[in-house]
Amino acid sequence: MNPQAVFFDIDGTLWDRYNFIPDSTRKAISELRANGHFAFINTGRTKGYITNPDLLSLGFDGIVSGCGTMVEYKDETLFLHEVDNKVLANAISTMRRFGMKPIIEGREFLYMEEADLIDDPYGKKLMRELGNSRKSIVEFWENWNGSKISCEMGGCDYKTCFEILADDFIPLVHNSHVAEVVPCGFSKGTGIQKVCDLLGINLEDTIAIGDSVNDIEMLKKAAHSVAMGDAPDEVKAIASYVTTPLMEDGIYNALSHFGLI
Repeated sequence: MNPQAVFFDIDGTLWDRYNFIPDSTRKAISELRANGHFAFINTGRTKGYITNPDLLSLGFDGIVSGCGTMVEYKDETLFLHEVDNKVLANAISTMRRFGMKPIIEGREFLYMEEADLIDDPYGKKLMRELGNSRKSIVEFWENWNGSKISCEMGGCDYKTCFEILADDFIPLVHNSHVAEVVPCGFSKGTGIQKVCDLLGINLEDTIAIGDSVNDIEMLKKAAHSVAMGDAPDEVKAIASYVTTPLMEDGIYNALSHFGLI
């Protein structure tokens, strides 16, 4: 078997909503790399929100972040796409008109307004974890370094809003309250292809593991795809293998299934 490149989503795949990582996941990734295979994070989060030392201590060969807008390997940045600030400004202004609460996500910082998120449980968690990596959208107007946007929609007419922005962005709607807004031409799937192109890895030697709507493109792109056992049915439907849930040794069982550990 050639060395395999395994791409892991973070939230709901590597850890749960409380940032808890099962011991079986730690063991699985350690054994995977010891056996000569590659371990990559592949996440919708931009690098500015991948700072947790416990997560990074798992030992990854590289990180694909921001839905394919940035690729790192061995702590070296191989690729970075940032959205033009005029395009971002138009998107933020449009979202505001529809009542959305946007967050610009970038390599170093996430730009948001505290007043938008102070009453939201996830918003509180986000602000607590970001610390000095959080800046104000308004105070840094058109001086951002952003690769994508996420937003809280709160029941607004988001479909019309995203139609207006369709020339520049593709929405990944998680539910009626939350969406990621990704620049056209980028996804977790393009991130896998970029890694293959830059590092000379055959696409046939790739495996993707995820649990959410923003994982669908990477599950389609990889040669083999794994849905976590607690993933939505629409995600499970496109996966070539469905493992057990995260807290039931899902990662370990998935890598065992493919003979990687």
